[in-house]
Amino acid sequence: MAREGFWDDQDAAKEVMQERSGLADGLESLATLSQQAEDAGVLLELSQEEQDKATAKEVAQSLEALENGVAGLEAKRLLGEPDDHRSAILAVNAGAGGTDAQDWAEMLLRLYTRFAERHGFEVKIIDLQEGDEAGIKSATLEVNGHQAYGLLKGEGGIHRLVRISPFDASHRRHTAFASLSVSPQVDEDIEIEINENDLRIDTYRASGAGGQHVNKTSSAVRITHLPTGVVVQCQNEKSQHRNRDLAMKVLRARLYELELAKRQAEKQQTYDNQQEISWGSQIRSYVLAPYRLVKDHRTGVEMGNVDAVLDGDLDSFVQGYLLWRSQ
Repeated sequence: MAREGFWDDQDAAKEVMQERSGLADGLESLATLSQQAEDAGVLLELSQEEQDKATAKEVAQSLEALENGVAGLEAKRLLGEPDDHRSAILAVNAGAGGTDAQDWAEMLLRLYTRFAERHGFEVKIIDLQEGDEAGIKSATLEVNGHQAYGLLKGEGGIHRLVRISPFDASHRRHTAFASLSVSPQVDEDIEIEINENDLRIDTYRASGAGGQHVNKTSSAVRITHLPTGVVVQCQNEKSQHRNRDLAMKVLRARLYELELAKRQAEKQQTYDNQQEISWGSQIRSYVLAPYRLVKDHRTGVEMGNVDAVLDGDLDSFVQGYLLWRSQ
């Protein structure tokens, strides 16, 4: 950062700053955990010398916090794949379940927004399609920050919600599904060739809560990549030109992820044999009734504090996925 001309390229400087921040956080976490381990050792000696059960209980609590901290560092250590350091693009889509599914999609949008905020990432909504009665049909957002993609890549898949439906007058239990796709943001250093003849670009009037701009001009943009069938859209900016630029950014990320998928057998199946967003294909279940539990069906990680998970506390699931992948 002290090098002459460092700030001449703002984008490159920002990337270095993000990397520096991630390294500094790692060093700080390591120092904190080392101090916690030392303090726990001192408390353990005191509890043994004085046969103090209260102090022994405090040691046990300290060790639990220490184990969680070490697990977090271990998970971050595993973020060594070429794209793990990149920012991410997330797309949430409602699946089977009608209004409940659209409400669930909005809950997931909030969940991942809160998760990003907990980790100091910047979140920007690129596109949002509101539901017919409640919730959303789909949403696309940028998550900007060092290792955002690495932490979120395991969240891609089908998410299942089981609860007493607030939209059912008979208060019956309903199951709803929504999908999440995660792509790394592609920097200028990676060349993604897109032939303009392969694109169908449609413009339409933006939909939303109203105002002077919404629904007055055809500023929203939808781009279809004909060879792959990938469709992206953006309507949140007032300028059609700006919406087109953002949609192209998402398209480049999606095509890049698609190319990566062809090289990785596990992701190959996910993309080429895309599962229906419905029963039997979920990676994680969020059960609010008749009991309360969130369970990842790949790693076996479970958490009973459903409210905390829905508020963005996903660290145990993220860590579990990274450790599972490493094995």
